[in-house]
Order: sequence, then structure tokens, then C-alpha cells
Amino acid sequence: HVRQLYALVSETLRYSPVLEKLLAGAALLQAEKKLPPQLAKVLVYDLLFGKGLKCGGRWKALARRHRARLEAELARLKVQQKVSRNEDLLAPVQAASPGASQVPRYVRVNTLKTCVDDVIDFFKRQGYSYLGKAASMEELRALSGKKFLLDLHLPELLVFPPQTDFHDNLLYTSGHIILQDKASCLPAFLLDPAAGSHVIDACAAPGNKTSHLAAILKNKGQIFAFDVDTKRLATMNTMLMRAGVTGFQLAQQDFLTVDPGDPKYGKVTYILLDPSCSGSGMVNRLPTEEAALSTERLQALAGFQRKVLSHALSFPALQRLVYSTCSLHREENEDVVHAVLQEWGSAFRLVNAFPSWPCRGLAAFPRAECCLRASPTDTLTHGFFVAVLERCGEGAAAPSSLPAAAENPQHGEGMAPGTAPRKTKKKKQRVK
Repeated sequence: HVRQLYALVSETLRYSPVLEKLLAGAALLQAEKKLPPQLAKVLVYDLLFGKGLKCGGRWKALARRHRARLEAELARLKVQQKVSRNEDLLAPVQAASPGASQVPRYVRVNTLKTCVDDVIDFFKRQGYSYLGKAASMEELRALSGKKFLLDLHLPELLVFPPQTDFHDNLLYTSGHIILQDKASCLPAFLLDPAAGSHVIDACAAPGNKTSHLAAILKNKGQIFAFDVDTKRLATMNTMLMRAGVTGFQLAQQDFLTVDPGDPKYGKVTYILLDPSCSGSGMVNRLPTEEAALSTERLQALAGFQRKVLSHALSFPALQRLVYSTCSLHREENEDVVHAVLQEWGSAFRLVNAFPSWPCRGLAAFPRAECCLRASPTDTLTHGFFVAVLERCGEGAAAPSSLPAAAENPQHGEGMAPGTAPRKTKKKKQRVK
């Protein structure tokens, strides 16, 4: 319901100038003086452009009472502007981010419940054509119709044409697949905790990264997940249970208030930190939302991000941490990482993560190219930033060789990262 509401509000905002003309032409607000203008826009959008009115009661009756007048006004507006489609009424500047239409639909196979081969077979039985593993970004860009590929970077990610909808698909509703953007899969993939490890997901809701961590851990180990919002945690708990995740503890708590010295977290060797950010990399944001981001707001976010990253590094047993944002701003990304690394001196180092990834960090400080960036134009994903930090010196784990390709996605239990796992057959829950 939250997803549907967000989509409705976003589309209402896109059509806002058109809706204002329709409301004025039909004199709806003059006729219904108690109707709030913003609610009127949502009702008219759903009535004329959406999937029909979903509300009930007096608002639905009110909108229907003016339907004929609103439809006549819409027809008149199209004639005036010499267009035939509703979408053509939108001015170019009002459209969503230019990358929104080219980002494919990414589907992460939930290996806690099934395997890639079985999911591929299921989609083939549903009439989709499997084209094999992608060899280039251009192959992803060219996807259309009912064709899909295995991603060229991430081994358990299937790629479908943009806007493909799986929310009603059996695999999604049963938790066998997770609908997750490719860039959002990078943090857990690069953290790569060994099976049996204790891991903290510091800002966990809505839980896609948490379920990804559990799949990498093979449900062997312990995940401590924190979020301050009760409702988000409740939704997350439902999602994790549906995905078959075990060995996790959810806590309604600000991560900054978690005591690193608590014996409960004495074995935590991995932390995934994806803190609140501006969200400027999300392709469904409107230009007006980004324009409204003030310098003061950006600096406040960066200050919080520096504080929470430094706090995460203070956990005594920590060996590796992934810091990520869905922001494009250097202030929230390279500048945060640089400031915290300087604060901690030689205790932690920046790892050259995923050398085969095409987009690197901005040249804001030495070795900033070790970081990863993602964007709709360059990587066909949401805008994203990822940095991998590892402890240095005595007591640190041996330097890891983080993933360079997708051939060996998960390490065997007790195996050093970067080594090839022994091939073993594990029975998976088959999708019938």
C-alpha cells in the first residue's frame, strides 16, 4: 500500500500543472469549496489518468459527480495543445528523471529459497525468453518485450526490460525473488560476510539489503538490524520472514545510541551502513525535489553521516564495513569517507572494491577511485555510492580481494575471500 500511495502521489505531482488547468476549467474547487486543493488533484488524477478511483465514501461520489465536466475539459485541453495522448500534455521539464525510463527491472534470486536455474526455468514457462548471461551494458540497454538476461556483474541478478511488473508474480509473493535495484545489491555483495559471522545492518529498513546479507551468510550467523521507525520495522519483519531469513534480531533503536562495548556485539566483524541521505540518486525523484534541497540541509545530512560512520568504526571486533548512499552529492559520499578516514588515522583503509565496476569515486582525495559510483546513464541503475573500509594493523583480517567478477559469488564457510569455493550440490526449494 505504501508503494502504491507513493506512486500515486509522484504521478499526481508530475501532472500537477495539467490538473490545475482541469480544476480551473471545470470550476471544481468553486463548486466544492470544502474540497482541499491537493486532495482534488489526487482525485482528478486517479479519475482521468490513473487506474480509476480507489477511495470510497463521499470523495469518490464527489469526483464521479463532476466526471463528465472534467472529461470534457481534458478533451478541450488536448485539442488546444494539438496532442492525442495524455502523456503529451506534460512539458519536458515536468517529466521524471531522464534515466527513469532506461533503468531495467532487476530481480534478485533469493538463494535461501531457490536457485538461479530454477527461477530461469519458471520464467521460461511463463513465456519469457532467456538470452543467457549479458556480455555488455549494451545488451542490458537493448532488452525489450519478454526477454531477460543474467546480469554481467552480479551472479544472482536477472535483468528484464524497464517497467516490467512482478508485484503480483508468484515468485515475488512467495519470497523466491526480491525486486531490488542493481546498485542497491552492491553493499551486501561487497561486504561479503563469511557464513557464521555476526553482522550489523545499521539502518536496515525496508530490509532488502538485510535479506541479501542473510542469503550470503546462508542463514548461518547473526544479523543485528536497527531502525528507529516502528512501522518500517514491522513491515521489514514480515518481508524477512517471507524471504525465509532466520538468525536476525530487529531493534527499534537509533544506531548512534547502540553501545559498541556491549558484549552482545563483541563478535560483530561486519557492518553495513546505509544511512539517511538526500536520495538524489533515485531516478523517480522529480527535478523540483532536488532543487528544494538547500545547502544547509545537505550539510546537516553530511554531518550526521560522518557521525554515524565514525560510530560504526568504533565496534572493537569490526573487520570490514561498507558505507553506501543513494546520493549523487560529493558532500555525502567522498567527503564523508575522507573526513572519517582522517579522523581514524591508520586504523582503517579504503579497499579497491570491485575493480571491474566501470564507475569510480570522484577524485576528491588520494585513492578515492577505490570507491564505486552508479548512475542511470553509466550503469543503468539508480544513482549510488559505495565505499569499503577494512581494519589495518594488528588483529586485522588478511587483506581481501573483493569481487572482480561474478563467477564466484559466495565464499564457502571459513574460506578466505577471493578463493574459489569447492563445488557442492545443495538441494533448493523448487518452484513449481
